[in-house]
Amino acid sequence: MAKPKVAFYWAASCGGCEIAVLEIHEKLLDVAAQVEIVFWPVAIDAKYKDVEAMEDKSIDVTFFNGAIRSSENEHIAKLLRQKSKIMIAFGSCASEGCIPGLANFYTKDALMDRVFKETPSTTNEEGILPGPETQVAEGKLTLPVLWDHVWPLEDVVDVDYFIPGCSPAPVTVAKAFETILSGNLPPKGSVLGASEVALCEECPRERHDKKVKKFYRPHEIVDDGKTCLMEQGIICAGLATRGGCGHLCINANMPCRGCYGPPPRVKDQGAALLAAIASAVDSNDEEEIKQIMSEIPDIAGLCWRFSLAKCSLVNKPVAAAAQ
Repeated sequence: MAKPKVAFYWAASCGGCEIAVLEIHEKLLDVAAQVEIVFWPVAIDAKYKDVEAMEDKSIDVTFFNGAIRSSENEHIAKLLRQKSKIMIAFGSCASEGCIPGLANFYTKDALMDRVFKETPSTTNEEGILPGPETQVAEGKLTLPVLWDHVWPLEDVVDVDYFIPGCSPAPVTVAKAFETILSGNLPPKGSVLGASEVALCEECPRERHDKKVKKFYRPHEIVDDGKTCLMEQGIICAGLATRGGCGHLCINANMPCRGCYGPPPRVKDQGAALLAAIASAVDSNDEEEIKQIMSEIPDIAGLCWRFSLAKCSLVNKPVAAAAQ
């Protein structure tokens, strides 16, 4: 019996999801024994032309990590969708846009100016910016076109399943592989390897429904090690985040950042976190509430850190291909 053919790809992301695959340690050997990896640029010498030569739907499962930021990201996403029976958004960047999605706070021109002209370590007296085509003596050099917007994968191609996390925890990756290899797949659109409740419901810390007069960054207060971090004034995204990661950050006495995306039945994770923060404020006085909330640095970036590309409160172009 032929082994299932599997592909991995890395688009607009940091590459941590590639490492997450290795973090399942010896279980990776079991996975490798049961599948045939046909495309994985970070690990094997396969080219785009090799994928283009494959028959449509000849890849059984593609694990696509990274958001869609450039013409190359979009082209490969569509190519792998064409060649794959199952397309999985692997990790937070592919699922929600994650940290690359924070670029949607700015225009492309503003980002290019900041990176290539304005940073303190940059010397660019002629103000030269990289472009998609550059003519040199040897010929024309080309680069992918940077789009004006960052999209999660499902905004560009049809996605069958999602695996959350930045990066997905080893327990999540292992569970997802087990589900896929079993052939007993859940309904299309399901999240694989995570739980169906918010992280708060899995958190081992004590909750006393205490409200706060001030919020702190983790280094500004001494955590008692047992009480809900939000009730100590440390903003924790557990109430607005899907569980299943093993509460790794909480175990290290750090707040949940929200990388597992929204829990079931929550559409906008950032709005849910903002509501959770507001409900933790110990005041009914409008001016005092404004003062307490104003002391939170970059509250938009904090609440939509992983999900700005899916935020329902801002307009966005409908698809990368529209550009």
